[in-house]
Amino acid sequence: MHCTACAAEKRNAFFRRTLVLAINARYTARILLLSIMDTQPIETPPQKKENFVVELVKFAVIAMIIVFPIRLFIAQPFIVSGASMEPTFQNGQYLIVDEITYRLDNPQRGDVIIFRYPRDPSKFFIKRIIALPGETLKIDGRTITIVNAAHPDGMVLNEPYVAKMDKDAFVNETLGNDEYFVMGDNRDASSDSRVWGVLKRDLIVGRAFLRLLPILDAGVFPGHTTAL
Repeated sequence: MHCTACAAEKRNAFFRRTLVLAINARYTARILLLSIMDTQPIETPPQKKENFVVELVKFAVIAMIIVFPIRLFIAQPFIVSGASMEPTFQNGQYLIVDEITYRLDNPQRGDVIIFRYPRDPSKFFIKRIIALPGETLKIDGRTITIVNAAHPDGMVLNEPYVAKMDKDAFVNETLGNDEYFVMGDNRDASSDSRVWGVLKRDLIVGRAFLRLLPILDAGVFPGHTTAL
């Protein structure tokens, strides 16, 4: 009986020592694992915000590379200001100006152009070309006559775009090789070549190519006429 108790006690003691060793081994392994994990680099989630900023900067640079040359050499926006071109153009209408055509060809009579104001080149005006280089223009009251090589006796202009011209004017002007005579369609409310003289070729920016706003009036070559 005594020997049986001793054997049981020995087994229990052995079991306790084994359990302690197992616990110690498990604890040691856990510490070792944690130590290994602490020494490994921690992967951080991708910097989505930083990547977005980089992509945004790339997009802005590409857009500038594409848009800037177009804006500088081909086309640019213009907002009509004032009533000098009514009823063809209304105040606040948004236009796109064609800057490339006049690099390849000369402005024509009837073209609606945007140009730098001769007395203050920082300002931009919109008017219609009435007379071309080398021609003689005569305004007698409300009648405009053009004298040139094709019409040595004079040609009276047909101007259906002029809605109103109550004020009489009297002008006799012969244009130089790079000079144009421009007028607003709303003759009574326009400051044009009748007031400040002829327009030099190098002040012309381009012609009205698109009317974008308002949407209901949108169109290509707004104000174009073949009546002259």
